Amino acid sequence: MRTLIHIPIILAGFFSQTSLAMSAAEIMEKAHHAVLYQGDMKRASVKMTITDSNGNERKRQFYTLRLDKESPEKAADRGVGEQYFYIYFRRPGDIKKTAFLVHKHPQRDDDRWLYLPDLDLVKRIAAGDKRTSFVGSNFFYEDISGRSLHEDNHELHSQDETYYVLKSTPKNPDDVEFVHYLTWIHKGSFVPVRIEYFDDREEKYRVCENQRVEMIEGKATVTKGLMRDLKRGEQTVVESSKVTYDFGLPEDIFSERYLRNPPRQYFR
Repeated sequence: MRTLIHIPIILAGFFSQTSLAMSAAEIMEKAHHAVLYQGDMKRASVKMTITDSNGNERKRQFYTLRLDKESPEKAADRGVGEQYFYIYFRRPGDIKKTAFLVHKHPQRDDDRWLYLPDLDLVKRIAAGDKRTSFVGSNFFYEDISGRSLHEDNHELHSQDETYYVLKSTPKNPDDVEFVHYLTWIHKGSFVPVRIEYFDDREEKYRVCENQRVEMIEGKATVTKGLMRDLKRGEQTVVESSKVTYDFGLPEDIFSERYLRNPPRQYFR
């Protein structure tokens, strides 16, 4: 069963209890859990709409699978454990059967692979490419599985009755194109509703918004997100449907072998 939660109106009264003693790092851990670690596994059908500066649209449809791997990090905190992600594209024709695989490691660079069916080629995505466009969209490869908590220093920038605003600064600034980013996190649900990225001129150039949240199987689930490139005047919207949690998903499908042979039985 799913219940629609409109952001930010209904979230303002959702899970109203909060801790007054949390550090910025603890708040960010809870935000990561809210968007990346709900349940031990998840699947969804996703529609992506890419709009260029002239208003032209390109659409993509794909399935996503996620599995949390038990680890000492996960046992200590559900916001930093190891995970697997699998994405399989079904439309349009020029990208159909493309597959993307991520092994997320909280303490080191993630492992990423992209299968290109036209070439029958599995391509390893280098760590240095993690902040480049994901299949022509305004999302980066890193956005798909989430940026590691440990790559940035987090501090409380401001707050009001509804939101914490955290300022995050990269520990290795030469590895990224931003100087810092601000995240608005709803105090009750810990769902991050907005992220603004700033360049070395302190100009905002990229904005992420979580625009719709639904209660699915008792879990606050982001089902509509938006990424804007303010310099290019472009944006990408992703909308999720058929979201299911904890349905029985084997670990072995998150391997290179299944990039060429997608596990279709788990997409239904």
